[in-house]
Amino acid sequence: MRQLRRLVLMAVCSTLVVASPTRSLAREGVTQQVHEARQEGSVWTAFAFNRHLSPFSLNVDVEGSVATLTGTVENEVKRELAEQVALGIDGIETVDNRIRVDPGVRPRLVSVAAVDERLDDATVEARVKSKLLWNTRTEGLDIGVESREGLVTLSGESASAQARELAGKLAASTEGVERVDNAIRVTGEPGTVARAQSEVAQAGNLLGDAWITGRVKTRFLSSDNLGALDISVRTDEGVVHLAGTVATAAEKELAVETARNVRGVLDVQAASLKVAG
Repeated sequence: MRQLRRLVLMAVCSTLVVASPTRSLAREGVTQQVHEARQEGSVWTAFAFNRHLSPFSLNVDVEGSVATLTGTVENEVKRELAEQVALGIDGIETVDNRIRVDPGVRPRLVSVAAVDERLDDATVEARVKSKLLWNTRTEGLDIGVESREGLVTLSGESASAQARELAGKLAASTEGVERVDNAIRVTGEPGTVARAQSEVAQAGNLLGDAWITGRVKTRFLSSDNLGALDISVRTDEGVVHLAGTVATAAEKELAVETARNVRGVLDVQAASLKVAG
């Protein structure tokens, strides 16, 4: 079924490119927005797994190759560290560091369970954004998405009441969403709706890799046998690639099975995960 959806999407996109140069340019813009959303997830995941930064509430917004960072940390060293971590993400060339320094800010104690919960919120936001980006009536709107423990809050402006209602329905039908607070303001005239549902389904997969990588790392960290091991994790279209060195074949097998049991993982490649000796 997944392969069928991809073939259908490829056929639809090919038709759009031939039939409408304007639509092709619009699609490029949407693809760029999806790419930016994935980069935001990658930066956030890097923050979540950095022991110096994870206790602080930091936010990232990516536009083009520029990442804008906001939040508060306790000293200048950690402010600069956040900037360097963001610059380490592929495609991020410039960082607009708006993080404030407040010596009085109290770092939070972050457990593995808490990181897991924050990753759930991040992936729900990504899924909702992807649906909005790939729908004709919502792709051009400036809609903010925030998720917290199943509650998704939509903000921004809409050209019509119909588009606002559609954005709310798209968010409500997303996996992991329990309630929607639709705070989008209506400012213009109604538009039209025209998009194959297969595109929406496919877009939901484009933003999953950063979440899967974070979830696999979380599972490793929470394991008594894997938490202390230096295993790198990379995900490409649902396929997890493991690399590094472990002490025994049993540890390698456990790492592979742990990754394979994470929701969304299609396959695990571990040829680069070596057994010492």
